[in-house]
Amino acid sequence: MTTSTLSKTEPLAGLDAGLAAARQAAQALARLTPAQTGAVLRDLADRTLASAAEILAANERDLARMDPANPKYDRLLLNPERLQAIADDLRRVAELPAPQGEVLETRRLPNGLALEKVRVPIGVIAVVFESRPNVTFDVFALCFRSGNACVLKGSSDARDSNRAIVALIHATLAAAAIDPQAVYLAPASRDALLPILSATEQIDLAIPRGSRGLIDFVREHARIPVIETGAGIVHTYVDGSADLGQAEAIITNAKARRVSVCNALDTLVLHKDLLPELPGLLARLGNDFQAEVFADDAAYDALRDHYAGPLQRAQPEHYGQEFLAMKLSVKTVADLDEALTHIRQHSSRHSEAVVAEDAAVLERFLKEVDAATVYANASTAFTDGGQFGMGAEIGISTQKLHARGPMALPELTSYKWLVRGQGQVREN
Repeated sequence: MTTSTLSKTEPLAGLDAGLAAARQAAQALARLTPAQTGAVLRDLADRTLASAAEILAANERDLARMDPANPKYDRLLLNPERLQAIADDLRRVAELPAPQGEVLETRRLPNGLALEKVRVPIGVIAVVFESRPNVTFDVFALCFRSGNACVLKGSSDARDSNRAIVALIHATLAAAAIDPQAVYLAPASRDALLPILSATEQIDLAIPRGSRGLIDFVREHARIPVIETGAGIVHTYVDGSADLGQAEAIITNAKARRVSVCNALDTLVLHKDLLPELPGLLARLGNDFQAEVFADDAAYDALRDHYAGPLQRAQPEHYGQEFLAMKLSVKTVADLDEALTHIRQHSSRHSEAVVAEDAAVLERFLKEVDAATVYANASTAFTDGGQFGMGAEIGISTQKLHARGPMALPELTSYKWLVRGQGQVREN
């Protein structure tokens, strides 16, 4: 049976009840202390490593349904090293300050009313994602530590992995006498998505993580608030003033570290003065990784007979594309202004970088590029909640309201005003 057939035929039994149970469980989470949530996350980390065989067996069943050449394959893959990293992230989140209850502002009015603005959980957060079972751990950890219940809507690609992981989370919660329904795994069927996006009484926020098509669908059909975690169409501009050794290292790392992630490099924007240096800048990508390059005419001429990997002439569709594979486009520009124009036209406003020694170029790029994360002389591979010291992330927001960039514990809260009086009444 194919994945598409599975996604269409899986029943939706229990969806309404599961959403209602998550809403009910969210109320009880508000009574947990940071010591309690931290202990649960540390226990889950231990149980994850102890249950590695079961989780990896479930993951193998998912992998068996996917073509290894599919760019999503690497995202779907779990192995002992990745489970160890997941356990480490769970422990890090357990040590982070729980944000709920933090006092953001205090004031006293002339009439004697005492006001406090305090962080509170959002409530029930639905995360819609594709092919990344590690997201199940991250979402639970961050939602639980911040006092939120979560609804997980994974794809059928990771169906067995997600079921095994959520079963482990439920067992961990039950062992701590906490309602397991604080985490609800919705059916993997596509048919479950619209009811989730329409659950205005049960869900407070939806966060889509995945392809541009998924994100657009959620934005267009949701009746509940949405924070977009956009696709990563990532550029690195190498200025004529760049340190070439530094530029080569940044390009190679941003592209080759892990091609299936949203912060991987898609387009190298190159100052025309560096065209003679282009073969050297891409040498490791060609020799060690056989990266396929789609080059404009000037870059193609510079690379022809000097590049070890596949080389094609770029077409318009090679710009503004998230490759999620060992592929890279190259755009030659005359100056910084042309580089900024190209990035503005093709960026998804996720992560963008400049490599330069000219301080004026660096400052203009940092100021003028409109993206959630903008780098000067560093690889875009660092756009990650764990790397930013957040423990983990629930996604990378590319919009500007409420949250932008990697979202972790503080971004999963709202606030409310607490007003304490002594019988004051308003007279006008």
